[in-house]
Amino acid sequence: MHERRTIAKSRSDRTKSPTLRWKRVAWSFVLFVSAGLSLLSPRLFAQDTQSALARPQGYYKVVPLTGVSAEAMAASVAGATTIPMWRYNITASRDGHPYTGMMVGRSPFFHGARTTNVPTFIIPLKVHMPDGGVFDPSATDSTCSPSGTPLNLFQNSPIITPVDISMGGIDIGTAQYVDAFQRANFWTDVSATGTRYHSTLGPVTTLAVQTFNVPAGKGATYTTSQYGGCGKIGVVDFSTMDNYVTGTLMPALAGSGVGPTNFPIILLYNVVMGDPGVSLTSNCCILGYHGAGGFPAQTYSPMDYDTTRIFGGVGNTSIAAHEVGEWMDDPLGTNPTPAWGNIGQVTGCQGNLEVGDPLSGTLFPSIVMPNNVTYELQELAFFSWFYSTPSLGVNGWFSDHQTFTNDAAVCP
Repeated sequence: MHERRTIAKSRSDRTKSPTLRWKRVAWSFVLFVSAGLSLLSPRLFAQDTQSALARPQGYYKVVPLTGVSAEAMAASVAGATTIPMWRYNITASRDGHPYTGMMVGRSPFFHGARTTNVPTFIIPLKVHMPDGGVFDPSATDSTCSPSGTPLNLFQNSPIITPVDISMGGIDIGTAQYVDAFQRANFWTDVSATGTRYHSTLGPVTTLAVQTFNVPAGKGATYTTSQYGGCGKIGVVDFSTMDNYVTGTLMPALAGSGVGPTNFPIILLYNVVMGDPGVSLTSNCCILGYHGAGGFPAQTYSPMDYDTTRIFGGVGNTSIAAHEVGEWMDDPLGTNPTPAWGNIGQVTGCQGNLEVGDPLSGTLFPSIVMPNNVTYELQELAFFSWFYSTPSLGVNGWFSDHQTFTNDAAVCP
């Protein structure tokens, strides 16, 4: 088992690290010391043996593509046997070194007038825990999700449904949230062409609910009231979840069209992951992750739609914003950057283009959609924050809500 503090790795470390790597959210946790509160809110399912309750911590993770050369990936993209991607080359002003990587869509540097649609599947996953807990994103939950089913709310969220988005007084246009982020990311190049540059999830197809019967010892159900939360939360062992997604779920859905040329979103409801194990307070909690595997490369992302509200800086679709944003800018999990760190979820130094990590727990302004539901989204870091100044981003910013006003500091 890896120590959590080793999850933020330098570029050289990443080439030696295991395929599955921790990414940590450096959020404060709240300690409840009242024995009376503990007695009033006992667990209904799996028991925690700690004498004092600590608020669970949230993490994000990436499963990078391995065993595929850059030349093979370039040929695959050219042959349209995987999702559309473009390659960038940049010399970073932070260290003077050249970097290259691949992003989803088409290059914004060629007149910024290219629109790319990536076929996307929403796969709602009903999770049956061995202790009897059931977590179904398609089911009504009038207590914790009174505005509709998590699936319906996700479908109508800014992750999927375009809405007019502004950043710092600049109208970015009508777009899905991550599409708007990507436009703002390269605003210097794309704004001159009006609204003609987009990288969108579409068409979006929702498949029938799939059921995952978690093996004995690989999942557990907990109450959340002792943390001030709503309802129950499930914890599944990470390797068990990823093996099911990549080895069973996606192959079984190949006949429905799921494959390397599209992006499957595996939608969970109040289900997170431990790595390893199923404790809520130890080696937990991975809220979502994105990964890539095989050849032609299949990208994918399981993500939690959270209504428990027990994780700091996390709202209904902020996890999705984090993961779709990282999939957009680092779809293979292999884009290197100058070392950065000691910020967001990262303790120590990290050397990859994971645009959600440095702002984990920091929310973008909420958006009220036509269904009158307020959606929470995570703020994301711009390309220029990782590599160079001046910023290519909107307003000269280094993130999409100006939390970052300069590029990443040198990480020792």
